[in-house]
Amino acid sequence: MDVSIADRLAKVRAAIADACAAAERDPSEVHLVAVSKTHPPEMIRAAYAAGQRDFGENYAQELRDKARALADLADLRWHYIGRIQSNKAKYIAPAAVRIHAVDSVDHARALVDRADGRPLGCLVSVNVADEDTKGGVLASTALDLCRALHAEPGVDLKGLMTMPPPTDDPEDAAPFFARLADLAARGRAEGLPLTELSMGMSGDYPVAIRHGATWVRIGTAIFGARG
Repeated sequence: MDVSIADRLAKVRAAIADACAAAERDPSEVHLVAVSKTHPPEMIRAAYAAGQRDFGENYAQELRDKARALADLADLRWHYIGRIQSNKAKYIAPAAVRIHAVDSVDHARALVDRADGRPLGCLVSVNVADEDTKGGVLASTALDLCRALHAEPGVDLKGLMTMPPPTDDPEDAAPFFARLADLAARGRAEGLPLTELSMGMSGDYPVAIRHGATWVRIGTAIFGARG
């Protein structure tokens, strides 16, 4: 028998609660972004009907189109979690309440210019593993970018985001999550508002929660394989 999106969502929420209990964390500190990229609006509606409100998209035009198609769901919150191109900011800024992958002041300014005066919640994307194929800033320069963004009008700096290298063993991600948490702690010590950590996906989110994740980005475990 096919498992419904509501059933999958319930299972993920239960697993998040279990991970919080194991880490001795308050479950209210950890929020779920249901990554809906490539999945049709009707699947998002099903998750919404099951109580989910935060959804993540990787592609600017897809975010624009889905935001239009689901505009009747007034309290649905969009998160943009993909790499940013300045010429696509016009599709991202009007819809997203969080931008999880800001990696330059120029990108932030392009987004702010198209946000219609609304403060833009931003997280800095950090390439904690220094991978050539990944976007984001190096850990060694991440706090420099945070300082610059914190001074930018219209930017509401929230925290840091990362994606560790792919692996079959979720525990392999632990050092990378720990490194991001350490960076955020260092930033907070100097007064930067780095209270949010966006890290952890379907395969490793319990490990991310153990290391302080406040946003976990889960797609496959909720929606199944990409459409």
